[in-house]
Amino acid sequence: MKKFSAAEAEAFFSRLKKLDPEPRTELNYVNPYTLVVAVALSAQATDKGVNKATEVLFKKVKTPEAMLALGEAGLIEHIKTIGLYRGKAKNVIAAAKILVEKHGGEVPKNREALEELPGVGRKTANVVLNVAFGEPTIAVDTHIFRVSNRTGLAPGKDVLAVEFALEKIVPAHYKSLAHHWLILHGRYTCVARKPLCPTCVVRDLCRFKDKTKELPDEKPKAPASVQRAIKKTTKSSGAKRARR
Repeated sequence: MKKFSAAEAEAFFSRLKKLDPEPRTELNYVNPYTLVVAVALSAQATDKGVNKATEVLFKKVKTPEAMLALGEAGLIEHIKTIGLYRGKAKNVIAAAKILVEKHGGEVPKNREALEELPGVGRKTANVVLNVAFGEPTIAVDTHIFRVSNRTGLAPGKDVLAVEFALEKIVPAHYKSLAHHWLILHGRYTCVARKPLCPTCVVRDLCRFKDKTKELPDEKPKAPASVQRAIKKTTKSSGAKRARR
């Protein structure tokens, strides 16, 4: 597979940025601490499911101290609709205790300290550093792993290899938002089973050999702003083909 050139990588992210200039995480949170909790709860769960569970929780709990006051049993009552909720509740309470005892109730701004928290791995730490503190980190989840390998942008055998490959290929001025663009692209366009290649803004750059020629009957519902941009792009492409 031919590697992406610097010019191609620039074009790739330029188009994703044009589609969605200010992408954001789809997880609801109110501060760095609730972001840590939300991301930890999202493992093997959908953002939609986590948001539903935390809607009431984050009205009551916004700090590690409040989480400890709620207790494990109280937390379970809020998140029992999420998969693996018992283990997640145990980790969230244990992490809250560490944050209070070692960090004065504040979320640390470095990877090592974050990864010491129960239930927080490299991916979660990268999300927190990026979303809460603006660090140009890239958290590789299943969507980003798929997009990076399928398109040929940053192929790798595992998530760490893909993360390091993305660090090298993503232009510096796009890194702070690269995580969001890639995850949204994987979630709503470059989906696992039947990617929406006809409406993909980077399809000519993509190395995927088995591009789909038709859209599936049921398509993932992207954010409204992205849907409008995709429609505009599709109409523009159609007009260009007609002129030819």
